[in-house]
Amino acid sequence: MSCPHATAVAAYVKSFHPTWSASSIKSALMTTARPMSSKTNTDREFAYGSGDIIPSLAINPGLVYDAGEIDYVKFLCGQGYSTKQLRLVTGDKTGCTKATNGSAWDLNYPSFTLVVSGAGDIYFSRDFQRTVTNFGSPVSTYKAIVKAPKELDIKVKPNVLSFKSVGEKKSFVVRVAAKKSSAIDLNSQAIACSNGNPVVISFDKLFPFHLHLLHARYIPGSIFRRSKGKILSSLTFLNSGGSSSLLHSYRRSFNGFVAKLTEDDAKKLAKIKGVVSVFPSQKKQLHTTRSWDFMGFSRHVRRTRHESDIIIGMLDTGIWPESESFNDEGFGPPPKKWKGTCQESSNFTCNNKIIGGRYYRADKSFIPTDIRSPRDSEGHGSHTSSIASGALVSKASLSGLALGTARGGVPSARIAVYKICWSDGCPDADILAAFDDAIADGVDIISLSVGGSFAVDYFNDVIAIGAFHSMKNGILTSNSAGNSGPDLATVTNVSPWSLSVAASTINRKFVTEVMLGNGEIYKGISINTIELKDKMFPLIYGGAAPNIKDGYDSSESRYCWEDSLDKALVAGKVVLCDEVNNGEGAISAGAIGAIMEGYLDTAYNFPLPVSCLGPDNRTEVLTYLNSTRKPTATIFKSIQERDEQAPYVISFSSRGPNPITYDILKPDLTAPGVDILAAWSQGTTVTGLKGDNRVVPYNIISGTSMSCPHATAAAAYVKSFNPTWSPAAIKSALMTTAVPLSLETNTDAEFAFGSGHMIPSSALDPGLVYDAGEIDYVKFLCGQGYNTTTLRLVTGDGSRCSKAINGTAWDLNYPSFALSVVPGKSTIRVFHRTVTNVGSGVSAYKTMVNAPSGLEIGVEPNVLGFKAIGEMKSFVVKVKAKIDNNSTNMMASGSLIWDDGVHQVRSPVVAFAVQEE
Repeated sequence: MSCPHATAVAAYVKSFHPTWSASSIKSALMTTARPMSSKTNTDREFAYGSGDIIPSLAINPGLVYDAGEIDYVKFLCGQGYSTKQLRLVTGDKTGCTKATNGSAWDLNYPSFTLVVSGAGDIYFSRDFQRTVTNFGSPVSTYKAIVKAPKELDIKVKPNVLSFKSVGEKKSFVVRVAAKKSSAIDLNSQAIACSNGNPVVISFDKLFPFHLHLLHARYIPGSIFRRSKGKILSSLTFLNSGGSSSLLHSYRRSFNGFVAKLTEDDAKKLAKIKGVVSVFPSQKKQLHTTRSWDFMGFSRHVRRTRHESDIIIGMLDTGIWPESESFNDEGFGPPPKKWKGTCQESSNFTCNNKIIGGRYYRADKSFIPTDIRSPRDSEGHGSHTSSIASGALVSKASLSGLALGTARGGVPSARIAVYKICWSDGCPDADILAAFDDAIADGVDIISLSVGGSFAVDYFNDVIAIGAFHSMKNGILTSNSAGNSGPDLATVTNVSPWSLSVAASTINRKFVTEVMLGNGEIYKGISINTIELKDKMFPLIYGGAAPNIKDGYDSSESRYCWEDSLDKALVAGKVVLCDEVNNGEGAISAGAIGAIMEGYLDTAYNFPLPVSCLGPDNRTEVLTYLNSTRKPTATIFKSIQERDEQAPYVISFSSRGPNPITYDILKPDLTAPGVDILAAWSQGTTVTGLKGDNRVVPYNIISGTSMSCPHATAAAAYVKSFNPTWSPAAIKSALMTTAVPLSLETNTDAEFAFGSGHMIPSSALDPGLVYDAGEIDYVKFLCGQGYNTTTLRLVTGDGSRCSKAINGTAWDLNYPSFALSVVPGKSTIRVFHRTVTNVGSGVSAYKTMVNAPSGLEIGVEPNVLGFKAIGEMKSFVVKVKAKIDNNSTNMMASGSLIWDDGVHQVRSPVVAFAVQEE
């Protein structure tokens, strides 16, 4: 589903630039695209063109290559089209003349292609004429930066373009010369014009001597084009077949139609004057989009056989083993490294997919609804497990909603289940016990979508302690960031040795319509699978139906709290509530449905039909209710719509800054966590609330609990290719290849999304990694003021703090940079970092610094040269920041990128204001 992704980005660009031409929008998408790794994309530009589109950059491309109809007409004429053939395309009286005859090289296109054919060392050159239009800064200067291998000679004239206004045009010529040699392999280089807004021009050199022939055959059901309506009436063989032969006619944008034809008829049709082409209608496969596809991580990404050796430890509510997501068909026995066990019972067994299962209950007390085994009675654990490693299950849905293929990020990986959570919570003692077992059992990654309501110091945080021990044993812990947003400093699970994951949207949202008795329809947000069959029901305001008998008044019943509503007044009606709640109050009072105010960016399930409206629509509903003697309403089943603004961090996702260590940026990154369809326990219902009797195999829920296993799977994917990488290296790969989100829809910037939106396929080849081990974190803890006693509460060993083992947060080898400043005061921080080369053996990385007003970033040295894989190089980053007292934005964020022409190793640099204590 890459096409609609590009469509959405084009629409996003057009929303900012409604007057831009189609070619300008296309140019913006192409010139801001990010070239992909040649290691994982061996066909290079033949595979990805200009690169992977970056929506947030495309709205400000700096320069665009514009073109209009006359440019394309010249191109077609230059391709050898006659006037008759040209008019079949244009549909008007356009003709080819000497004046309208141009070459492909002079089409004002945002990429350059040079075909080299023939043999020998003959010198071959081509001139490309181009014109760019300035849509960046009014007064700006662009310089051409040329990179070329020895086989290519690229010159740009002029190589400097100066602009004085927006909309100004400048022309230039690119001369590309090459030696024709059959030994030359596929090469691609780039020119970049830079004044802070990059414009990338890809040069593609084709393989010589390759001619590809397409074999075509006709079958019944051909598609063909017509030039005039006269052709239809002339086709007696078509008309004789009856009206069923003509299936569809295209009229609005181009001329053509679809018909059922025999092979002979297709051949006859192809010979008719004016028919451009006749070709068979083939069935194309759907490219289904879900959270993984939304990240560009399709089921067909490159994988290694070692994926089935990866074991993910899921610390959660257990698992529903009978789910199709955990089918072990095609799996061999567990990896030899597995040392765990399965606490089998009469109601739970493992298989070759779920290779381990344990449950923990330190205090031995149980609630009757709890199941005393690794079996999931809540649904949460099954959901997170299938997001991380569920098998491919076609036609999965929640009662028809989100219909498609459900799958995990690493479907071949194994799952080890550690049930730590019950209906009354997740005890610390059980969490630590599970960490202990998981480490000893031999898991590779730990996923923990659990956390407190606020961050606590590392030595008081059992999750931080457990994750530290995991790190010591080479196991990365992936944590949810928390669901207490959008307030700042609400992020939990902030230890620097674990991965903290925020939640962002995918390009799908669920809408539930409400219709009133006056015919007005309002779009609300929720997930409603209960159909009222368009029947209208009486509408009542919760504030008009207080349960007086039990001591409630209208100030409480207006919110529809549990037991606050009078059953005699509410039963069989749709109730209007002044806030969102779980719906128990309405359903227990006998309501048929509820209209609630709030939650406009997240859709939730309720035990009865519910639609959540904004305050304005809620007021209109109340006005209607008070204006008629017999108000009525109905609530429809939810429908799926496209969210054009995605991805953006959802409001509930907890934000930074890190409340424990200001100068370590948290969260680390963001991943999909909104409206995610995944496996569900059939030991509960859709909501698990009283009155809900819907038992389903798949459910749609939201939370950082859902984004966490996405990151878990990405980490497992990277580890399957790089089994010797440390947890810090894997984490670095995910963070430095993440893509920052648009500040238009993410006003909290890095406090919301950290390093950016995770791109799993890019993390396989990050180029450089920021590695760290136990001693680095011990130095960090000592520098945070821990003494030897408190340090050992975290490390659990004989570690001690000394002058030699004392480091600052700024010197921890972290893939992001953060500094807290006092408003109005200039602050300077020096960061020491070391990177390890995991990209090309011989490579040179140059710094690219982006710094807004109020932030100065210096790097020494600004070039790092490597001669081997695994080689390490150190550098120093000096950041000077000042945030004014009267500033409306108390945060300034920039970035540092190490670029070798193939890899862009990006780290955010964030300065933010904190008040002096």
